[in-house]
Order: sequence, then structure tokens, then C-alpha cells
Amino acid sequence: MRKEEIQAALAEVRAVYAELAKRPVQRECIARTDCCQFKLTGRTPMLTKGEALLAARTFKATGRKELPERADGSCPLLKLETGKCMIYADRPFGCRTHFCDAAGGPYARKDVVDLIRRLEAVDLQQGGDGPRRIQAAVGDLL
Repeated sequence: MRKEEIQAALAEVRAVYAELAKRPVQRECIARTDCCQFKLTGRTPMLTKGEALLAARTFKATGRKELPERADGSCPLLKLETGKCMIYADRPFGCRTHFCDAAGGPYARKDVVDLIRRLEAVDLQQGGDGPRRIQAAVGDLL
């Protein structure tokens, strides 16, 4: 991939996240991290290639080079010492819309399907093959 293509993909993913933030759906993330406990919730975020590119870049900016193994089933992007997401500002779409009951529950698909399609378009442009589990999607790009 050329640098310009990657930059365009990252810009589009951020634009999707910004558009989502403008939607009138009442959300209030209180950073309890319950949704980051994949083994307990039975749900793992699925990332498109553009989302994974952004998450990997943001994760690398923390000085880390590989995802930690988590026997407890928690998100590898969760900093256990602080209980905070290491990439919160650039967290994936699924983390923003689907996983947290405490923040207001999942968005209705009809309210975000246009944004999902935009993320899928970036995935195709970047040679992705559809959404993948966060661990593999980000881990393969580190």
C-alpha cells in the first residue's frame, strides 16, 4: 500500500468516527471497561482493515510493538494497570456502538448502516477481506 492510500484510509475512518459522534443517539461512556472483558461478555469487536490500521498506529504510538496475551479474555488494548483503553480516542466502531450496556446499549443497525458501509468501502480499498477479530486484525499490522 502506498503511503497516500493509507493516509486516505485513516482519514476516512476518522471521518466516520466523527460523523458517528454527531449522531443524536444518547451515549455516555463511563469507562467501566465491562465491555472490554470479551470472555465475560461473549462479544469481541470485529475490525475492518481501515479500523485495524488506525488502531495499530495508535497502539504503536504508545511505545508498544505487540499485543499482550490476555488469559483473562480482556481486550489486548486495555491497560490493566489503569483500566483504561490505550487507544480510546481511536477505538473501533464496534466499541463505540455495540458493546456497552452501561453506556446506553447497542446502536440500532439502521442508525449506523451508512457508516458501516463506508468502513466496508475502506476495507475493500485496502485489500481487506471483511471484519476480523480485534486481536488478529491489529496484531497482524504490528
